[in-house]
Amino acid sequence: MSKLKIIFLTLLITLNFNVISKSQNVPASFADLAEKLMPSVVNISTTQTIVTKSNPFPNFQFPPGSPFEDMFKEFGVPQERQSSALGSGFIIDEKGLVVTNNHVIQDAEDIIVRVSGDKEFSAKVIGADPLSDIAVLQLDTKEKFIPVKFGDSDAARIGDWVIAIGNPFGLGGTVTSGIISARNRSIGLSRYEDYIQTDASINSGNSGGPLFDMKGDVIGINTAILGRSGSIGIGFSIPSNSAKIVIDQLVEFGETKRGWLGVRIQDVTKEIAEVEKLDEPRGALVASVAENSPSDKAGVKAGDIILEFDGEIIKEMKELPTIVARTKVGKKVKVKIWRNKKEIIKNITLGRLETSEDFKIAEKEAKPKPKESRIEKLKITVRELTKEDIKTRNLPNQTSGLIITQIENDSPLIKSIEINSIILEAQKKKIRNINDLNQILKTNDKTLLLVIYNSQNQRRYIGVKLD
Repeated sequence: MSKLKIIFLTLLITLNFNVISKSQNVPASFADLAEKLMPSVVNISTTQTIVTKSNPFPNFQFPPGSPFEDMFKEFGVPQERQSSALGSGFIIDEKGLVVTNNHVIQDAEDIIVRVSGDKEFSAKVIGADPLSDIAVLQLDTKEKFIPVKFGDSDAARIGDWVIAIGNPFGLGGTVTSGIISARNRSIGLSRYEDYIQTDASINSGNSGGPLFDMKGDVIGINTAILGRSGSIGIGFSIPSNSAKIVIDQLVEFGETKRGWLGVRIQDVTKEIAEVEKLDEPRGALVASVAENSPSDKAGVKAGDIILEFDGEIIKEMKELPTIVARTKVGKKVKVKIWRNKKEIIKNITLGRLETSEDFKIAEKEAKPKPKESRIEKLKITVRELTKEDIKTRNLPNQTSGLIITQIENDSPLIKSIEINSIILEAQKKKIRNINDLNQILKTNDKTLLLVIYNSQNQRRYIGVKLD
C-alpha cells in the first residue's frame, strides 16, 4: 500500500472517530438523569384568604365616580374565599430547605410542599427577596431528603443541553428538555436581570423549578415565560451563580445584604463616547450621585463614566448593578473612572442597598410593568390582567383577560364600555391575552359579543357592531 493511501486512511479514520465521539455528547435518553433528580424537585401549593363585599343592591348601579358608590360598598356583606396558586421548587439541603420563586409564595397564608408525588409537608418562609424573585422555605418535618447541588452557570454555553423539571398546570413531576438558547437576557421584569434563555418547555406552574445541566447540577431557577398563553419555546431562568449568593444570604440572615454605590446610571451612547473622547461606547455613565452615599463620599461626580468595578470590566451599563449587588457590604473596592478624557481610580467603601433610599426605587422597579397594546379594530388600548390587578380588585384567582386603559372617541365601544373594564370573553371564547382577542377579531367583521367586568367588577354582556 502506498504511503499516500496510508495517510488518506489515517485521516479518514481520525475524522470518523471525531464525529462519533462528538455524537456521543448528544444524549440518547434523559431517563437515568430524570430518575435521579425527580425526588429532589417539589410541587408547591399556596392558599390565602381574600375578603370581598357583596353588593347589597345587585340590580342597582351608580354611575362611575358617583359619591354614593363607595358609601354603598361599605354596606356590603363581607365574604371570605380561599385563593390558591401552584409552583415548583427544589431541595438544597437534606434537612428540607427548598428554593422557589418569591412570586410563588408571596402573601401566602399556608404553603404545602409535595415531595416525590405523594408526601406532603407544610413549610414556612425562611427568607424571600422580591428583587431577584427568590425565596427559601423550610419543610416542617424531621425527615431526611435528597438534595441537589448548584453548578457553575457561568460555564454554561449557548447550545448546551438542559432539562427542566416542575409542576406545569399542576400536573406534577414533569420533565422537559432543550438547549440553552441565549445568555445574559433582560426582559424588563426586575432590576437585576441576567437570565438564561432556554427552549425547554416551561409553562405556568414551572415557576421556581430547577434547570439542570447534563451533570445533574442546577444551573438556573425557572422564572418566566414569554407570553401568557403557555410555552412557545422561550423560557427564562435565573443563573445559579447569581441565585446562590441571594440564597446563602436568605438562609444566614433571613434577608439580603446587597452592595450599594449610590449612583443613578445610564448607557454610554456612541455620541457620548465621541464627546468624551472614549475609544468606544462602554461603561456606565453616572447621571447623578445620591447625597452622602458611598460614591458621594469617595468623590464620584455626575458625568463620570465607570469603566471598571473591583477588577471587573463594565462593557454595558446594565452589568454594573448586578456586579455591585453581589459584592459584600463594607468592602473597599477600586473603581476605574473616565473623567476629563483620562482614567482615574476611586476607592469606595460599599454601603448596603436595603438601608438606602435607593431600595424603595429598586422595589418599585422589581414589579413587572404591564405592556399596553392598541387594538386597531376596536380603537382601544389594553393590557393583560396581572396578579396584582386580581388582588387589588378582589377578583377570582383564576381570572384572565384584558384591562381597557384607553378608549378613542371613534371607538365602537365608546358608549357601552368604560375605562378599567376587563374583557373576559369574546364570541364566547375566553380571552387570556392580546393575541386571543386579535385572532377573534380577524374572523368577525360585523358583530362582536363581549363578556366584561365593568369598573365595579360587575359581569356584563356587551354586543358591539363593527364597521
